[in-house]
Amino acid sequence: MTEHSFDIKIQTLPQLTAGQDWKLQLAHDRPHHLLIWITRGQGRVLLDGQRRGLGVHNALLIPSGALFALDLGRQGMGQVVVIPQGTPLRLPEIPRHLRIRDVHVQTELNGLIEAAQREQNSQRPLRQDALEAHAALMSVWLRRQIMQEEHVPTRRNAAARLSARYCAMVSARYASGAPMADYAAELGVTPTHLTRAVKAATGKTAADLLTERVVYAARSLLSETIQPAQDIARHLGFGSAAYFTRFMQQHTGHAPSKLRAAKPGQENNRQSRP
Repeated sequence: MTEHSFDIKIQTLPQLTAGQDWKLQLAHDRPHHLLIWITRGQGRVLLDGQRRGLGVHNALLIPSGALFALDLGRQGMGQVVVIPQGTPLRLPEIPRHLRIRDVHVQTELNGLIEAAQREQNSQRPLRQDALEAHAALMSVWLRRQIMQEEHVPTRRNAAARLSARYCAMVSARYASGAPMADYAAELGVTPTHLTRAVKAATGKTAADLLTERVVYAARSLLSETIQPAQDIARHLGFGSAAYFTRFMQQHTGHAPSKLRAAKPGQENNRQSRP
């Protein structure tokens, strides 16, 4: 395998978000796999259609395309292993949340991440090859933990299963412009039933999650590209640029032009409910 055939990166949570909390707090998915290792703080994570408490020595595997949101607060800290999609690593295919209680197992993952971090910071030849090897060992670590009886997932109820199916649909179709009711129809339930199930599983309504995913996409495109706002509006299924502007104003407190001009920390992270 040649150098830089794909880039594995080790980052801190602030590096992953570039100082913009909404990049983790809004429900979204990413085009690459994430292994997040929490080293300080506690909060909540939305993953696989469910909201769970999160604390120190928790490991999250978030596969590419899996809807998630993470809120650790200002005191939270963690390490992130970013693994591009299509790598030959044998990563688990479904999202996992592991609470690691064994000190030796905690130390093992800490050591793997620290070794990968040192390799990343070096200027030695074949650095990416070495990072791939470290990531492969992390994959082995993950799969070993998943095999443990204490990490066997509990059976989900009907609401949680429906919520997981809905979240997968949101990840795949958020840019279609379809309302939540269309998702409910495809899932074979009423909008009221879907809203109740998703609220029970995640603490947010089905409409909230769809809105958050669209807001995340819009903010990302506004801050990371030079696409005109009307093109972004069209890409995300809005009928007009004016409607897109009103939507962003309502759900962030700012017009698209201000979000594009703002630097990290200059605007708040307001998220209004629909």
